[in-house]
Amino acid sequence: MTTSFVYATARTPFGRFGGALAGSRPDDLAATALSGVLAKAPGLDPAEIDDVVWGCANQAGEDNRNVGRMAVLLAGVPTSVPATTVNRLCGSSLDALIQASRAVETGDAGIVVAGGVESMTRAPWVLPKPEKAYPAANLTAASTTLGWRLVNSRMPAEWTASLGECNEHLSERFGISRERQDEFSVRSHRLAAAAWEAGFYDGLVVPVEGVDLVRDESVRPGTDLAKLAALKTSFRTLEQGGTITAGNASPLNDGASAVLVGGEAAAGRLGIAPAARIAGRAAFALDPRDFGFAPVEAARRALRRAGITWDDVAAVELNEAFAVQSLACVDAWGIDPEIVNARGGALALGHPLGASGGRLIGTLVARLAASGERWGVAAICIGVGQALAVVLENVTGTDGVSGTDGVSRTANTAGAKHTAGAENVAGAR
Repeated sequence: MTTSFVYATARTPFGRFGGALAGSRPDDLAATALSGVLAKAPGLDPAEIDDVVWGCANQAGEDNRNVGRMAVLLAGVPTSVPATTVNRLCGSSLDALIQASRAVETGDAGIVVAGGVESMTRAPWVLPKPEKAYPAANLTAASTTLGWRLVNSRMPAEWTASLGECNEHLSERFGISRERQDEFSVRSHRLAAAAWEAGFYDGLVVPVEGVDLVRDESVRPGTDLAKLAALKTSFRTLEQGGTITAGNASPLNDGASAVLVGGEAAAGRLGIAPAARIAGRAAFALDPRDFGFAPVEAARRALRRAGITWDDVAAVELNEAFAVQSLACVDAWGIDPEIVNARGGALALGHPLGASGGRLIGTLVARLAASGERWGVAAICIGVGQALAVVLENVTGTDGVSGTDGVSRTANTAGAKHTAGAENVAGAR
């Protein structure tokens, strides 16, 4: 077994539903992210890429027929480079990274590109074939943008509830108020806007040809608690105890992300030093309606496999599918909330399903490199009751140069940021 590293990341700006990227096909977005990450490895001969593993949650329209392979062909990568597409819904590109790292560690590959794409705008309506020929009744087209469609009647109703209703269940279970959710959302937008203004994302995001979009389109710098409090609840009425609105749930988005993964020997071929070691990873599953809480155990397992604890962790990138599930996870981990999504999260940046895992990795690598701190965790909840988590070890110093042994030159100060002994304090809040 060898070691796998993240060498570089790239992503497109994330567009709003029906926004600036509405005219861009998902396979073109995927090719943009792929080309963007390869451009960061000046020594790489693209023909030496052993595989491309791409994530996509939908695959019902222009992203069908193995969109990973389409990205390779559209990016002008040699046709000898193979590619596959994986689907673990919201976790698809993080799953792609996990699969890429395993291929490197087992010796099956030396250089792999992982990534993902989603165009929620261009996701088609689908019309099911009738059970019998020449039906007299009407047929209903189903939108494939988000959530369940063409549900198997054998599934229990509580398993196939809407994503929002599932998270209202979490709000009840852990006593997480709408006010806390709105405060968390305001924080996400504030931090995302500040990060863009400070230039944090400039080196992570690559432009989409023919599109005048340089920043994530869903960020609302002017949002505040008063504006969010005025929004109507989306899944339950106020009388029913509804807490989730369009303001404290992630938006629908379009975008793509890519991560360049390789072993230690790949540095010479790529012409760049590794940025982070992939130190631990885990998948976890529970009841489908509790999917938002699944990252809690996924992260704990990934930390154990990395041989560290929360006391060692300095940075967390948790996908903000909903404010309520993010708060439930942070409460259960008992960590300092300030180390979570310090450059904004999906509530502001957006959540194009298949691309979000790669975005988490790119942001986490950049945060660790900027701070010089050693350990970080990326985690994401996944519809139908799953989650993934990955632990990264920073292998760059504060000057951005790797040590000769691949270990950060900066002492770890994460322990002081841990809220000791707090296992799950959601109810107390």
